[in-house]
Amino acid sequence: MNTIFDKIWDAHTVAIVPDGPTQLYIDRMYCHEVTSPQAFDGLRARRLSVFRPEKIICMPDHNIPTLNQDKPIRDEIARRQVETLYKNAEDFGLTCYPIGHKKNGIIHVVGPENGLSLPGMTIVCGDSHTSTHGAVGAIAFGIGTSEVEMVLATQCIFQAKPKTMRITIDGTLNEGVTAKDMALYLISKLTTGGATGYFVEYAGEAVRNLSMEGRLTLCNLSIEMGARGGIIAPDETTFNYLKDKEFAPKGAQWDAAVNYWKTLKSDDDAVFDKELHFDAADIESMITYGTNPGMAMPVNSTIPDVGEIGQKALAYMDFKIGEKLLGKKIDYVFLGSCTNGRIEDFRLFANYVKGKKKAENVIAWLVPGSWAVEKQLREEGLDKILIKAGFELRQPGCSACLAMNEDKVPAGKYVVSTSNRNFEGRQGPGARTILAGALVAAAAAVNGFITDPRTNRQKS
Repeated sequence: MNTIFDKIWDAHTVAIVPDGPTQLYIDRMYCHEVTSPQAFDGLRARRLSVFRPEKIICMPDHNIPTLNQDKPIRDEIARRQVETLYKNAEDFGLTCYPIGHKKNGIIHVVGPENGLSLPGMTIVCGDSHTSTHGAVGAIAFGIGTSEVEMVLATQCIFQAKPKTMRITIDGTLNEGVTAKDMALYLISKLTTGGATGYFVEYAGEAVRNLSMEGRLTLCNLSIEMGARGGIIAPDETTFNYLKDKEFAPKGAQWDAAVNYWKTLKSDDDAVFDKELHFDAADIESMITYGTNPGMAMPVNSTIPDVGEIGQKALAYMDFKIGEKLLGKKIDYVFLGSCTNGRIEDFRLFANYVKGKKKAENVIAWLVPGSWAVEKQLREEGLDKILIKAGFELRQPGCSACLAMNEDKVPAGKYVVSTSNRNFEGRQGPGARTILAGALVAAAAAVNGFITDPRTNRQKS
C-alpha cells in the first residue's frame, strides 16, 4: 500500500525523532554560488570537513553572464560569489564545473542530462526548483542555507515527512499544448498554495506520454503550487533517457539498476492523502496575466474577475478584468531557464520560427540551459534556423529568469517568458512578466504581440 514517495523516503530514513522530523540520508546535493557561501563558512567555523565529497556537485549558474563568458564577470558581487564557490569547492575537495566547462549550465538541467540525478535518489539543493529532478523518479526538494551546511557535514538532513498527493491527468494533450501549459493549467486550478504540505506524484496517460524534457518542466513547476516537490514514476522513457549518460550505471550495474527502478512505482492499492483528476483535453495553450503563476488562463481567453486581492497584480501589469491579451504588444521574449531551457524547447521554438522573421519591436534572449544543450542544437542545425529568422543564441546560465545577472527587462516593458515566476520585479525592477511555454513565446517573438500559436501564424 505504499506510494513511490513512501518507498524512497523509507529507504533513506536513518532515524525518526519521537514527535519530530525524520533524519533522511541524501544521495546527491547540488551547490551553486548564491546559497552555499555561508554554509561553507559554517563548516570552517566548526572546523568540519565535507562528510562525503563525492556526493556533492558545484557549479555557478545564477549570477553568470550569458555573453562573453570568457571574460571576467563585470558585476563585482556576482564575480565574488562565483570565485567564492570555486574556492570553497577547491578547499573542500568537491567536484566543480566552472563557467565555460562543457558540463556547466543551469544546475537543474545539467544534473539529469549527465545521469547525476537517478531514480530512487534523494536530491537536495539550496534552490526551490530542485523539484525538477523528481522527473527521473527521485525525491528532490530545495533546502535553506543552514540545511546545506547540515548535508555538507553529515550527508543527512532533518525533514518533516510531507503528505502525499496524486494528480492524475487522463487522456491526450491537444496539438500545440505542452508540458508548460499543463503545469500552468494545474497551478491555475490549485492556486499557488493548493499543494502546500504535499509531495505530488504526477500520473495518468498524459503524463506517461510526456518526454523527459516535458516531465522535467512539469516537476520543476511543482513548487509554484506550494508543493514540497513533484515526482513521476520511472518507466521506459526514463530508462532510455538515462542510458549511456556519463554518470549512469554501466553494464551489469545498469541492468541491476533498471530492475530496481522498475519497482519504484506506487502500489495499486497505495493510499494518498489527496487525489485529484484532470482531463488533458481541457488544457489549452496558457499564459499568465498577473504576478504569480496561478494567475494563468488560456491564451485566447479574457482576464477573469480577480477580486480585490488580485487588483494590485492587474495594476502592476496594467491589465483589466475582461481584457483579452491576444494582440497585446510585447517588448521582450525569453526562452530558457531550468523550466524551459532544454533541447525540446529549442526544437519547438525553432520549428515555429522556421521560415519567418523576428518582429523588429521584440528583443529576444534565447539561452540554452547548458553547454550540452547548446552543442546539441547546433548539431541539429537549429542555430541556423534561428539565425536566419533573426535570432541569436546566448551562452548558458539562469539569465533573465531572476535577473541576478545582466539580463534584466527594463521597467514597464512586457516580456513573454518561458521561466517559472512572474513576481513583481522578478525579471528586472518594474518588469512585467507573462509566463508561457516555448510555442507561445515563439509566436510572440515573430508577431510582436501575444498570439495563439495554434491558430495565428505569421505569413512566411
